[in-house]
Amino acid sequence: MKLRKDKWEKVKFGDFVNHIEKTETNPEKRQNARYVSVEHIESGNFKIKNWFEVEMPTFFRIFHKGQILFGKRRAYQKKVAIADFDGICSPHIWALNVKNANLYQDFLPYLMLSDNFYSYVNANSAGTMSPYLKWPQLSNFEFSLPLLSEQKQIAALFQSIETAMEQVEGQEKNLKSLRKSLINKLKRLKPEFGNLLTKANCKAFSIGDLAVEVPDRTDNPQKSGIDKFIGLEDFETGELTIQKFSSTEKLVSSMKLCKEGDVLFARRNAYLKRASITEFDAVCSGDVIVMRANQQIILPKFLILIMNTDEFWEFAMSNAAGTMSKRVKWRDLATYTVELPDLKIQAKILGIFNQLELTLSHLKHQKSTLKQLKQHLLNEILG
Repeated sequence: MKLRKDKWEKVKFGDFVNHIEKTETNPEKRQNARYVSVEHIESGNFKIKNWFEVEMPTFFRIFHKGQILFGKRRAYQKKVAIADFDGICSPHIWALNVKNANLYQDFLPYLMLSDNFYSYVNANSAGTMSPYLKWPQLSNFEFSLPLLSEQKQIAALFQSIETAMEQVEGQEKNLKSLRKSLINKLKRLKPEFGNLLTKANCKAFSIGDLAVEVPDRTDNPQKSGIDKFIGLEDFETGELTIQKFSSTEKLVSSMKLCKEGDVLFARRNAYLKRASITEFDAVCSGDVIVMRANQQIILPKFLILIMNTDEFWEFAMSNAAGTMSKRVKWRDLATYTVELPDLKIQAKILGIFNQLELTLSHLKHQKSTLKQLKQHLLNEILG
């Protein structure tokens, strides 16, 4: 693909893109709509895979199919998505439209993933704990606009990479579906595990019997000696281990501490179903319940399986309290009961899940390679 970069014109973002701030405060007009929060948008992935069915929202923005959704809070997380349905979204999300015929709509989201774009966004966001981008700043972002025909070629190139990624994600989705099915059968003592799970070899325990809440905190995360920070946005629904983290260098308020092997439960917005094991020491959000397994009774990885059953999440959501962002308390979580086999049987069952995790790891590596290729080409072409 030959690009005539000498023909590219320097333009401002705001001259080609506008943001729609169509708000609605009357919940009756949008009952049972799909509600998208910043947490529902996956970094670097344009497809919206999760949302919340809102019955009675209080304040939100409206978006339409085809618009580009951009998370303006903590914009460094690269939360860009292409809406493939009409819905409502958090006030922390902009719904963007192309307003100039010289900018190709399908080219815009790739421009917004380039390093140049995010270098500018990071430099122009205000705030420390939760940096926030304002429209006047974003509208002044300058970039080199390719010829319209070249925009279409560039978009087609990246769409082919997206297609390859979707194929890998399809295989990953099927394996995760199998894993989820097996996880749910743990709670129901189903025969898929043979004689490993029976009423005769299981004993009832509460979560409070199996783990303790870890109260450890740091008042100064920057001087804690720990460089990793796990925020709520670093959890992924259904993932058994924490895959992402950010830095503690900009944290200024008191935070919780966790150690390798601890089980982390995101207590805010339990409907997002986020509970994972950390495989490293870290500072973590105050909205995380840090749990340490009693390893004389339960293996930490078995505990996280139990905490990812549908029945557990139904229990957690039924015990969430609050208005805008409902939270679950440890004292309520600790009352959940489960039938548990001994440690030897737990280890045998984990062996089945370990094989699934190994295959999923290979697929994640393939997906990661494709993502790196996409980002490399983005930066080569768009800077």
